[in-house]
Amino acid sequence: MKAVTQKGLVSVALLSALYTVPVLSSESAIQDPYIEGFKAYAEEVKSYSNDLNHSILSYVDEVKQAEKQVGYIGEVLPIPKAIKVTDGVYTVVGSMIWHNPSNFGLNNNLSFIIFEDGVFVFNAGANAALAFSLHQQIKALTDKPVKWVAVENNQGHAYLGASYWVDVGVKNLYSSQAANEQFDAGFERTKRSWSERVGKNITLSARNVSDQFTTFEDEMVIEVGGGEKVYLYDFGPGHTPASTTLYVPSRKVFFTGDLGFNERMPMFFKYTNSGAWIESYEAMMAKIPEDTIMVAGHGTPTDMATLKRQTYDYLVYLHTQIEKIVEADGTMEDALALDQSMYKDRPVFDQAAESNARHVYNEISGGAF
Repeated sequence: MKAVTQKGLVSVALLSALYTVPVLSSESAIQDPYIEGFKAYAEEVKSYSNDLNHSILSYVDEVKQAEKQVGYIGEVLPIPKAIKVTDGVYTVVGSMIWHNPSNFGLNNNLSFIIFEDGVFVFNAGANAALAFSLHQQIKALTDKPVKWVAVENNQGHAYLGASYWVDVGVKNLYSSQAANEQFDAGFERTKRSWSERVGKNITLSARNVSDQFTTFEDEMVIEVGGGEKVYLYDFGPGHTPASTTLYVPSRKVFFTGDLGFNERMPMFFKYTNSGAWIESYEAMMAKIPEDTIMVAGHGTPTDMATLKRQTYDYLVYLHTQIEKIVEADGTMEDALALDQSMYKDRPVFDQAAESNARHVYNEISGGAF
């Protein structure tokens, strides 16, 4: 197998260029006008023909069921083309900035592996339109069906597109137990938030299918045909309280989920435990061989050493320096003034640097978030 080299990776500049795309209006109608027209017609004829009314409504139900089985009816979104990571392994590298209408919510990586018995998708996408668009890229490479889908965490860009995969017949969906519970509990809030940030027209069709997932704690092994196995691990809290990573030893490739950020600046949220993130990353490094290709949750594929510098070393630097500030009775202002300029070339640095320092100071000092 060929290892991924830095020379062959997609640049941040190229990714930015790829995202100069038409914007879909978030005000577009989310109802199918064809169905709505027949509903109106059924209401019109109701006054003089119950039989015709029932016949039309029956037809509407059949059309809705047919649409559901297709998963999504619409155009393929102009997302980046999947890049080949190694034999049979591909990833669509998401935008390095926030989710918004111009990137359709694709600000993480959507990946897939082609096995003897079918295709394994890692991350469901932020909506059915993205899932559909990814599916078309898969179909262009293989006629094998998508048989497995796993999601990295409970965030919208990992999980909201899951109902598309259920509708097109995928029976095997996987998530860490804690992440699945978190997604289920926060589904309406997550859907509303992503609808407002990305676009109602491509988000509001999402349904909560958390009950369709097979969940695991710590580790799960899946037979995928041809003598190959996929290993799912939840190494513990970090960017999110729980997450799923995916390892394919036969291809020497590991999908870190949001344990790993390459090129893009990590961003801490209220639920992020950056101290535990360090421990979780250490557990991952202890488990995964050093010569493994790393596909981060954000950013282009790389090697173990590079991803360690990009993510783990940054986390350790923040904690070490801010712990010194706290031990010296330093203030929040001292923490915010911490020099992070060595990371200034990373996307979203300006939005993340001070916020991350504030977060770590509060973690160490016991302050309020």
